[in-house]
Amino acid sequence: MTLLQQIRAVWDPFLDDEMVRMIRPSSDPKYGDYQANFAMSMAKQLGKAPRDLASELVIKVPTGPELMFEKLEVAGGGFINMTLSASFLQSALRAMSADAQLGISPPEKPLTVVIDYSGPNVAKPLHVGHLRSTIIGEALSRIYRFLGHTVIGDNHLGDWGTQFGILLYGYKHFLDAEAYQADPVRELARLYVHVRSLFVKKDEDSEDDGPVADPVAEACRFETAKLHEGDPENRALWQQFMPHCLKEIHDIYERLDVHFDTEHGESYYQPQLASVVEDMLAKGIAKESQGAVVIPNAKGVIPQSDEERKTEEPPALVRKRDGAFTYTTTDLATIRYRADNYQPDRLLYVVDFRQELHFRTLFAQAARWGYGHIDMRHLKFGSVLGKDGKPISTRKGGGFELGDLLDEAVRMGASKYAQTRKERLERGEDVPEMSPEQQRDIAEVVGVGAVKYADLSSNRESNYVFDFDKMLATEGNTSTYMQYAYVRCRGIFRKGGIDADALRASQPTMIIGTAAEKALALQLLRFGDALQAAASGAVPHLISAYLWDLAKSYSTFFVNCPVLKAETEELRDSRLILCDLTARVIQKSLHLLGIRTVEMM
Repeated sequence: MTLLQQIRAVWDPFLDDEMVRMIRPSSDPKYGDYQANFAMSMAKQLGKAPRDLASELVIKVPTGPELMFEKLEVAGGGFINMTLSASFLQSALRAMSADAQLGISPPEKPLTVVIDYSGPNVAKPLHVGHLRSTIIGEALSRIYRFLGHTVIGDNHLGDWGTQFGILLYGYKHFLDAEAYQADPVRELARLYVHVRSLFVKKDEDSEDDGPVADPVAEACRFETAKLHEGDPENRALWQQFMPHCLKEIHDIYERLDVHFDTEHGESYYQPQLASVVEDMLAKGIAKESQGAVVIPNAKGVIPQSDEERKTEEPPALVRKRDGAFTYTTTDLATIRYRADNYQPDRLLYVVDFRQELHFRTLFAQAARWGYGHIDMRHLKFGSVLGKDGKPISTRKGGGFELGDLLDEAVRMGASKYAQTRKERLERGEDVPEMSPEQQRDIAEVVGVGAVKYADLSSNRESNYVFDFDKMLATEGNTSTYMQYAYVRCRGIFRKGGIDADALRASQPTMIIGTAAEKALALQLLRFGDALQAAASGAVPHLISAYLWDLAKSYSTFFVNCPVLKAETEELRDSRLILCDLTARVIQKSLHLLGIRTVEMM
């Protein structure tokens, strides 16, 4: 159990679940370590004064220096302040230190979770617009897996839509054969951008293919239709393009340290789409309407006006009049495939907020089709903004390709490292010598980590401003600061010539004698609660918030509690364990966010 779960368990015999959930960490140490106001909530229904009820409840829970609570106090109009005993904290820290999982126990009922993330259109290079889905999904995959759940990370590639019609049209009309021979990925990207620039009335923020009156867009749709119908030339070109497109994307994934358990494109489900429609017709879920096949809304109505379409359960189009299938049809086939092959308890879709209506429609129709027992969630996220506060464009080509963005982050990371190293040397600090290879690795770790942490430290539903200077700051809640905090922890062991593994195995006595030691101990023991909260709401930013609190607690401890020069060897070893645990928790937390650490900076 996590620390908060242990504390709540003590109160379980006297309170219902709703009241127990009111126990929270204190906002100020002078009010104890944890607080609760459940007496104030219960008093009215019991006809008692809140303070009197709080006093009655406090008497029921034993306290003492060898128990969990050293003391319980009633404050104000009925608040209960809870102070954990030093012996409890010391015991909990020793157990956490000895555990490779840092105190994280397997769940009683592990879930099988399928996470759909990244899902780019592979006909063009990854751009900044793909960043959020990719790294949020990867972080959630790591968090659920570390907590003991079975996770299937699924990259649902867009490899069958109009974007390939654009490439086919561009290849046939504007190909630079020499450039294609030299670098097929770059030439395909150029063709995509060039053909898109020829579209009439295109909307940067829309996935629409352009109006019917647009001759170039119409020609691209025609090439797409030929591909879907099995045209030999277009199928051969599609097969030729795919390896080049996938290599470009996989190279970026490797650099981001992003991994998937399965990777099926829309083309994989194409042979299954007809059976989806036939099954829904046979079951009476869908019906034909003016040559198309639709799923009516919950009232059995196919809305004819915008006003009628405003319903809690929208209808869905699964086959167009021309016989073509829709994204909804493909996504329904995907749900059936995942249900049959993985038997998931939960399906998570990490897709931007603009697709909210699509997923509301999809989940409603999937439930009517027989998959209502699966917990399906759309984990929407906000936009990446430029410094001007406007969403960064992803349709103009070149400037915001993800590879270019990471290169710039690494370049600035190298510059930041060189500047910081120079300043530390000028202050007379002990700065280790680094080979050029080590410095390049540090720049990559710092630069890529900065980009990822800036995103993951924001609530995923919020927009955030992309600003390299803020991302790479060495102070504040940034990846660079956390990576340096880890290095500082490890540096103590190098300086003292101490083997951290051997010290850990010896299980020294823990001593929690100062306010700084206690504050750090509490933050370390709250690691499990932070992970559970992040997983429960699918919000990785709670881990970065936890890291920030941990780093601040460690900084105060570092300043006020000498480690290698502690008064006694016993106290030195106790503080070394606190340093070791801090390093391990920082490293694990960053790893769960998909961010690497280095041993020296």
